[in-house]
Amino acid sequence: MLEKLFKLKENKTDVRTEVVAGITTFMTMAYILAVNPGMLGASGMNSNAVLAATALASFLGCILMAVLANYPFALAPGMGLNAYFTYSVCIGMNVDWRIALAAVFVEGLIFIVLSLTNVREAIFNAIPLTLKYAVSGGIGLFIAFIGLQGAKLCVAEASTLVTYQHFNENFNSVGIGAVLALIGVLLTAVLLIKKVKGAILFGIIGTYLLGIICQIVGLYVPNPELGMYSLYPDFSNWFVLGELPATFGQLFKADFTSIRVMDFIVVIFAFLFVDIFDTLGTLMGVASKADMLDKDGRLPRIRGALLADAVATSAGAVLGTSTTTTYVESSSGVSEGGRTGLTSAVTGILFLLSGLFLAPLFMAIPSFATAPALIVVGCMMISSVLKIDFNDFSEGIPAFLALAAMPLMYSISEGIAVGFISYVVINLLAGKAKSKKISPLMYVLAILFVCKYIFL
Repeated sequence: MLEKLFKLKENKTDVRTEVVAGITTFMTMAYILAVNPGMLGASGMNSNAVLAATALASFLGCILMAVLANYPFALAPGMGLNAYFTYSVCIGMNVDWRIALAAVFVEGLIFIVLSLTNVREAIFNAIPLTLKYAVSGGIGLFIAFIGLQGAKLCVAEASTLVTYQHFNENFNSVGIGAVLALIGVLLTAVLLIKKVKGAILFGIIGTYLLGIICQIVGLYVPNPELGMYSLYPDFSNWFVLGELPATFGQLFKADFTSIRVMDFIVVIFAFLFVDIFDTLGTLMGVASKADMLDKDGRLPRIRGALLADAVATSAGAVLGTSTTTTYVESSSGVSEGGRTGLTSAVTGILFLLSGLFLAPLFMAIPSFATAPALIVVGCMMISSVLKIDFNDFSEGIPAFLALAAMPLMYSISEGIAVGFISYVVINLLAGKAKSKKISPLMYVLAILFVCKYIFL
């Protein structure tokens, strides 16, 4: 049955590989179960209800990806978009969270139309292969940076913006967590070199178990003020699904008299703009790393993948969470050999189980335990830049700008914007636009990105 549904042999994989890949992807994404409730809770939403909505939306998105596209890409409420939802829309614009959910719902409906009419697919196919490779490498740097921050190996500093962790400061909380993350990177690297199946997953589990041992012996001391919590699961309040009614369907009860029509349209457009290019960027990067692109740099069955993303966004808004999108952490499962929708299905099932029964267990896994996976996968993804001809400056410079912008601007979509604009402008001014056969759609997108920076 699984062979018929997911075509495992055709994709040169097997059930064990796909299951391990799905578990690995989930483990690197599980942090969203802890982060999203806290993030959206600041907007006035019920945190436990948001946790249940997050798990259910992730499950639905992953299953849709498996069924509609048969790809190993996992979905969950997106980081960055949840911050925009809370701090820019709800708090910054003083918009009720129900209205914000309604904007996300409408965004998803627009995405469904765009996916069915090939607009998003046309955008994907119009992007030069060089930029696709650059996006893959840029995502690698971006998720490695997220991992370094999650482990608190990389911290803020006033004069240089970022610096390394001073281990002697708060050693028994932040310091030991950073040390354990470094050990996790080394452990994962050795397992990969030894070609151990499930190396990334074992790296996460091993780091987490070391953390528990450190807490038992008193070497690790939880300090909530520093974001370092107990590593022991707390099962005292495990059934979060019972609180889902606090957010489910609440968007239909929104009072739209409190917001101007144009403000509501701006909110929808902002969600739409960021999500479409974050999703395309993720699909480009992960698919490139997995060698899923065809000889023309196109992703077969992309319509199904985009449709899954769109439907999950609207469904997630009804459940009570911000935009559901394809995750860059899918690359961790791909690196473990995941090649079909079975990987995403396994990830989705784990999200469902965590929301129904095991939320305290998965939420206990700290960011310093998942950080090694993100750092190592970042290393794997950066290899795609080897396919870029940096000796051709008309290709190399736009690729480099896109590559550098993602981690430095902390956004996949911003990296894509910089890459698009620079690619079109540089080749146009250098007189290479005709020989490069730049698609008319690339010109349109470059102009739209410029307008975005001017007017938004």
